[in-house]
Amino acid sequence: MNYINNHIQTDINIDQLAYDFKISKYHLHRIFKEQMGSNIYETIKSIRLQKASNLLITNKYSTISEVAMMCGYSSQTSFIRAFKARFEQTPKFWRNGGYKIYSNKILSASSTASISSADFSHLEPKIVKTKRKTVYYIRQKGYNKKAMYIWQKMMAWVYTNDIKQYEQIGVYHDNPIITPLDQCSYIVCISPKNNIKLKNTSLPSFEMYEGICATFEVEGKYGDILKLIQWVYHHWLPNSGFETTTIPSYSIMHKNHFLSDDSNFKITYYVPIRYV
Repeated sequence: MNYINNHIQTDINIDQLAYDFKISKYHLHRIFKEQMGSNIYETIKSIRLQKASNLLITNKYSTISEVAMMCGYSSQTSFIRAFKARFEQTPKFWRNGGYKIYSNKILSASSTASISSADFSHLEPKIVKTKRKTVYYIRQKGYNKKAMYIWQKMMAWVYTNDIKQYEQIGVYHDNPIITPLDQCSYIVCISPKNNIKLKNTSLPSFEMYEGICATFEVEGKYGDILKLIQWVYHHWLPNSGFETTTIPSYSIMHKNHFLSDDSNFKITYYVPIRYV
């Protein structure tokens, strides 16, 4: 997934990818679908279109053909066809405000986000450069309250390994304001703060993104996070002078609403960006 996100603008060669991982193409497809719940071609297509949906908003002076090229499409016609199939509207309509209609429809499916009245217009971001860190994770298909059980399982792993200092991180592998919530890939992560020797290393791990991020310090209740992400992508980013990348956004949780008794959270929300 890291490779796909970092090379999404290129013609990703699955044969080469399998060769680099020293496994057969068949084995790569089987493992990928087992882990992600979708085949690798569908995932690449989804990431391309999620990137395009953001670039159409933030890159005001790029033509639709240029956006298509930036997302790995060699043909504007094939890009428009794929975009319309995914978002039920043309790129032009999306750019002219259709994204708000589509996103509001996604959020209305959430019983908590749909009634949230949170206002984030007062937030001022900090621009930071993050450092690479190792995280252990459990993946969930769907962004909903079932994540509470995954977080409980992850905390049991923390206690089993007697990890004293760590960060709780929620990674939004799919942008939940433009992806149906039951289809979102949400990743529950723990990042130990020191080099401890783990007794139980059965959990997979990966290296978190190292690069430039806009960060937002936020407190709220369950349901407010989706409204926060919507505000960042649809209000702050288009006027910021930055554009987002294909690297997923994530939250470092100082108080985890999936684990707290009152369903309140205190987080630092990270959005990978680049200067334009």
